[in-house]
Amino acid sequence: MQYFINSAWTIFRKDLILELRTRENIGTILPFSVVIAFIFNFTFDPSPQLMATVGPGIIWVAFIFSGTLGMNRLFLLEREFGTLEGLLTSPIPRESIFIGKFLGILCLLLVIQGILIPVFLVLYNFNLFEIRFITITFCATIGFSSVGSLFSAIAVNTKAREIMLPVLFLPIILPIVIAAAAATEKIFTTDGWSNILPWLQLIIFFDLVYLVLSSILFTSVIEE
Repeated sequence: MQYFINSAWTIFRKDLILELRTRENIGTILPFSVVIAFIFNFTFDPSPQLMATVGPGIIWVAFIFSGTLGMNRLFLLEREFGTLEGLLTSPIPRESIFIGKFLGILCLLLVIQGILIPVFLVLYNFNLFEIRFITITFCATIGFSSVGSLFSAIAVNTKAREIMLPVLFLPIILPIVIAAAAATEKIFTTDGWSNILPWLQLIIFFDLVYLVLSSILFTSVIEE
């Protein structure tokens, strides 16, 4: 168990250090995410009533599209540098590779979302520094990261990987997106936890399903 944890931590730490040194993902994704937020700002009349309705959709569209771009890059770097073959020939458990990549994608998505939250505050006056929204976002991002780890490993070996990942990823994570957007709408219009709790429970359920299935399928996918 200790070797499993150490292996996963080493892979995650390697991805984190590489990103801190190069800043390729953040430098590419952040301008793209801000542009998406600006486009919606010019598309809709930012009245409080309308924003309460369309705001959750704007937030999660920006999160998902920027996150999808980042997922692709993590596995693409492994292929470009030839380190993926090294990982596969090493005695590291395949599940450790999955956990390490999952943590790397999770950390990347959370950083992107944390940067976007002040942008939404400035452009739309969305106060997202709220424990309910942070909880929903964190739980939803766990599901995104688990599915993204699996499908990024599939897409990186295809010629049309920039297109393949969204095609595979978006339909699968749709239940989490719907639940997260619905919970966010309740946060904008109601107080307390009672109205968002059913949606939060649904997100956690899909998180568990996706984590288990993705970890099981990852081994066969990455070795093909």
